[in-house]
Amino acid sequence: MTDKVLADAVWPEAARGRLLRQAALVVAGVVFMIAMAKIRVPMWPVPITMGTFAVLTLGAAYGPRLGLVTILGYLLIGALGFDVFASSAADNAGLSYMLGGTGGYLVGYVLAVAALGMAARAGWDRSVGGMAAAMLLGNAIIYVPGVAWLGVLYGWDQPLLQWGLFPFLIGDALKLGLAALLVPALWKLVAKARG
Repeated sequence: MTDKVLADAVWPEAARGRLLRQAALVVAGVVFMIAMAKIRVPMWPVPITMGTFAVLTLGAAYGPRLGLVTILGYLLIGALGFDVFASSAADNAGLSYMLGGTGGYLVGYVLAVAALGMAARAGWDRSVGGMAAAMLLGNAIIYVPGVAWLGVLYGWDQPLLQWGLFPFLIGDALKLGLAALLVPALWKLVAKARG
């Protein structure tokens, strides 16, 4: 896994200023995730939020290491009580929010960022088909701990898939398509700019 990720191609790493570059990318990534988490697009059966789109595309753009640092920074800010998650609010934030029904999905975010980062290092993000496959894998990685945590909280005899999976599939398919088109297109723009 030695291929560059999008962040490396857009802003190559140099010995001088390496930490400044990484810090700037982490801050930009956290701001991107916060902004995208707060976007709600009306949709049936549930509104689409762009949080998973942000997490998965950021993992692909940043790679596994920088992506993990960024997602952990985002979660730390959320744990401190700041209103950074899709459904959090000033009176429902911090660790109490993170340990609620969303907790498993947040764990899935961390795992999915690493997976998307590794897929990008392997070059999956340079084609529409590869990026779509990576996004599909990333979504599955988010849902496994997400639905499992709902089972822990509310009981395994509950309709967990009807609560935590099925209502989100249409929106996730749309986000998958968007990312599968966007990230390879950005690679083409970078290649044109350098060519």
